Formats: sequence, C-alpha cells, structure tokens
Amino acid sequence: MPAGVRVKTTRMNVRSSPEQDRLIRRAAAATHRSVSEFVLESATDRAARVLADRRWFDLDGEAFGRFRAMLDRPTVFKPRLAASLAADDPFID
Repeated sequence: MPAGVRVKTTRMNVRSSPEQDRLIRRAAAATHRSVSEFVLESATDRAARVLADRRWFDLDGEAFGRFRAMLDRPTVFKPRLAASLAADDPFID
C-alpha cells in the first residue's frame, strides 16, 4: 500500500430526501468525485470548521486561579494595535 493512504474501515449510513440526494449527486459529479468521496470530504471540512474555534481547558485549581487572574488584569492600551485596527482593511473593497 502506498505511503499516506488511509484504510477506511468504518461505514456511515445516512438518510436523505430525494432533493438532497439529487443535489449531492450533482455536486459530486461536478467535482469529479464519487458520492462517498464528496460527502465524506464535505462533512470532514465542515466538522473541522465547527471545531476550529472550540477549545477545552482542563486546569487544576492552581492553574485555573492563575488563568483567572490573567483574565481579570486591567487592559493595557496599545496605540499601534489601535491604529492598525482603525485602519482601512486592504483586503475589503
């Protein structure tokens, strides 16, 4: 087996409406992928986006106290950061 190839051993079954099925099949064909490849890639991409900004903090009491103290510190004004955030975004028309 070539390096980097993952063996797929888990099966997923999904029910869909006829409209969803037609849409997914059209999109899979348009991207030159099988329905399975298209659905798995799409679901994996969506799952990664959903989980990207979620973090789990597992702290003991002492570490949580230090973390909370950092959150409770007064803010410090950063003039260069403020100027940067106030400037026009060069990537937006």
